[in-house]
Amino acid sequence: MSAPAIRFYDQAETESDFLAEVRRGLARRPRAIPPKFFYDRRGSALFAAICELPEYYLTRTEMRILRDCAGEIARRAAKNAVLVELGSGASEKVRLLLDALAPRAYLAIDISRDYLREATERLARDYPRLAVHAACADFTRPLTLSYPPSSAERLVFFPGSSIGNFDRDESETLLRRLRPFVGRDGGFVIGVDLKKDRALLRAAYNDAQGVTARFNLNLLARMRRELGADLDMSGFEHEAVYDETAGRIDMYLVSRRAQTISLKGERYEFSAGERLHTESSYKYTVEEFQALAARAGYVPEAVWTDPARLFSVHFLRAQ
Repeated sequence: MSAPAIRFYDQAETESDFLAEVRRGLARRPRAIPPKFFYDRRGSALFAAICELPEYYLTRTEMRILRDCAGEIARRAAKNAVLVELGSGASEKVRLLLDALAPRAYLAIDISRDYLREATERLARDYPRLAVHAACADFTRPLTLSYPPSSAERLVFFPGSSIGNFDRDESETLLRRLRPFVGRDGGFVIGVDLKKDRALLRAAYNDAQGVTARFNLNLLARMRRELGADLDMSGFEHEAVYDETAGRIDMYLVSRRAQTISLKGERYEFSAGERLHTESSYKYTVEEFQALAARAGYVPEAVWTDPARLFSVHFLRAQ
């Protein structure tokens, strides 16, 4: 069977972008590389596996909430809107909205080119009457896509609590930057993880099967494969800790011993126990996130949570 027709827009970052950010991250103190670089093809597949883990409550809880509220989201969305998903991944959660909304078209935006193609081709086969578009792009940067047209009403979907990967000031800046893309009076549906017991949070990022550890370490594998970095992956280990004061999970690659990463003629010395920060995942109360969204220029119109208040889904209206 031939692949379904999908309009594809390629604004992927280049190897030089990846190299520049890795160099910058290794040279700074404390060392840190942005989490968006987790998501090559293997990293995206590993994250999909994480979403199936018993410890990782986020995905199944968000899915349950979306099943319950999809009809109300559809009533609040503009008729015949284009449904746009940021960080679309496997494009699984969005199916609940597609079934409820029957939008005029769907646009998936993700940073992982091959994974994006595969996911949107699967979705297009399952929804043969839907116009499917895919953009390989970094939505944290200004979007200059030719689709959707400026006249199109939009419903933007940002699931998975990916907003938590940005600190609170960055989250507010990102939401404000996305507001023109959402469009005046446009709808924005966003998943936000809630503050909860630290043991539950720690378990979600330190699963017993070690999938999250492999996901974290895959960043080093990508650096070695794509950038030619000379490093020993066995010299690093995964660590995820909850900072209760800041309300966030921090993920690190920790050097097991004194060692060196060599990259394009530069040497980066690591001492034993030194950390390379790879991701933060901020948690909110409902009220904290609604206040942040309001500061960014949105009206918090509705919020849905599960009975245990582990997770929340918000409907925001762009002003």
